[in-house]
Amino acid sequence: MVPAHDEGDRVAATVRAIAALPGVDLVVVVDDGSSDSTAALAEEAGAVVVRHGRNRGKAAALESGAELVRALDRREGVRRHLLLLDADLGATAVGAAPLLAPVAAGEADMTIGVLPPQTRPDGSAAGGHGFVVKLAADGIRQATGWEPRQPLSGQRALTREAFEAGLPLAAGFGVEAGLTVDLLRRGLRVREVDVDLGHRATGNDWRGQLHRAQQWRDVYQALRARGAFPAWDTTRDVAARVQSIVARLRPRG
Repeated sequence: MVPAHDEGDRVAATVRAIAALPGVDLVVVVDDGSSDSTAALAEEAGAVVVRHGRNRGKAAALESGAELVRALDRREGVRRHLLLLDADLGATAVGAAPLLAPVAAGEADMTIGVLPPQTRPDGSAAGGHGFVVKLAADGIRQATGWEPRQPLSGQRALTREAFEAGLPLAAGFGVEAGLTVDLLRRGLRVREVDVDLGHRATGNDWRGQLHRAQQWRDVYQALRARGAFPAWDTTRDVAARVQSIVARLRPRG
């Protein structure tokens, strides 16, 4: 299951790589309001495509995709596990295979992919300053006692029961942290697995910083709603500060 927004340059390679994984007989792409050819290219590559008329966010895309899989399972008399992968993985998506085995064997209810260090095209290290990762790791630890290595990884495999235990999903970029907390609190088994995957690196220009500010806001709100952080800081206060940061990051002139 692949949520995608304006990923026309990579989605076809991602779909083909996922389809080649052992045990995968269905690839669903949810085109979340793309303005490019994402939907057409995904379909040409062999995916079943669901389209949102407007961009509704990752949580809504995952829920739409899961609902389609449920309908197909009911029609076919099967019950599939779910594999959640980002659309920008391209050919490296074939490296997601280790996520599937523990779930298929009944050894884990959800696996989370731990990716190797990512690099930009020029070979420099990708990523920001680690503020969002630390926020997510601290919040998950406070809420559950579990210490994740990559708390924001969106590369996951899980049972249908585990996915439904996390509904409704946290909004925006908070979906992964919220899902982890919800499953652990319900006593489900969550395991991190090393995977050899690579996705598009977010830069350190103002767009990259804007992305991280929005990510920080959504992760905080998801974890705050789950009691991970103290009440001295309200969501409204945090949102106001994030908007102030974003305004300062916008280029002028």
